[in-house]
Amino acid sequence: MIYGTDYHMHTLYSDGKREPEAYIEAAIRAGLREVGFSEHLNPLGRDRDWCIDHDRLPAYAEHIMRLKTEYKEQIAVRLGLEIDYLPGTEKDTERIIDSFPFDFIIGSVHYLGDETVDLGPQFYIGRDVDNIYENYFNLVCEAASTGFFDIMGHPDLVRIFRFYPQADISLLYSMMASSFSIHDVAFELNTNGRNKPLRDFYPDKQYLHLFAQQGVAVCVNSDAHFPERVGQYFREAYDLLKRAGFREMAAFSGRERFMIPF
Repeated sequence: MIYGTDYHMHTLYSDGKREPEAYIEAAIRAGLREVGFSEHLNPLGRDRDWCIDHDRLPAYAEHIMRLKTEYKEQIAVRLGLEIDYLPGTEKDTERIIDSFPFDFIIGSVHYLGDETVDLGPQFYIGRDVDNIYENYFNLVCEAASTGFFDIMGHPDLVRIFRFYPQADISLLYSMMASSFSIHDVAFELNTNGRNKPLRDFYPDKQYLHLFAQQGVAVCVNSDAHFPERVGQYFREAYDLLKRAGFREMAAFSGRERFMIPF
């Protein structure tokens, strides 16, 4: 039986729809062994409509730490964040990470410049999509190189609205896999892309073998914003990883990574 973990979910502390307890109960019903919370956070305190307010971080951390104790006989509860990588905010990011007893940190790229890549297709219309992809992948690799992050979240989010470059992008995935390997950062197979216009997982399943060949650690995450999506599509995700050559998955506690065989 697979040791199931889900480290990517959002509650009322950011842009999720329910309190943390509802996600934990859903994870227990799904047969998961660990559940991790990773509220969206902008290092500069912006985007408060979908990111946690910095002033609420102490309450959030205290809440999840309390749930660790309350549910310890049923499931392991992990404290994390999903932090936007924004070049130039390294000191802010480091300060936040060092202020709380996190089990893991997800690093994500939503922004190219001042605009997000995932809030609407208008970002792509009339632009050089090849250039967008190249810039996006370069920024993800830059984020991986910082050492701040344990997991790179939805590493090809730029696919969300099904705009694709004309160039062969396999080289970009090879570059990303090599970067993750060099900097010893894991990535997630994010199942929430199935609920987006993309209708597929992140990253693109046809390139998963590149990450396996480079020995990059992986975990499966739902990116759930509703309790009903905790553990969603995980059976399919596990099968994809096995066929790509993965034989173990990453688990996290106290910012340490542990590898667990399938």
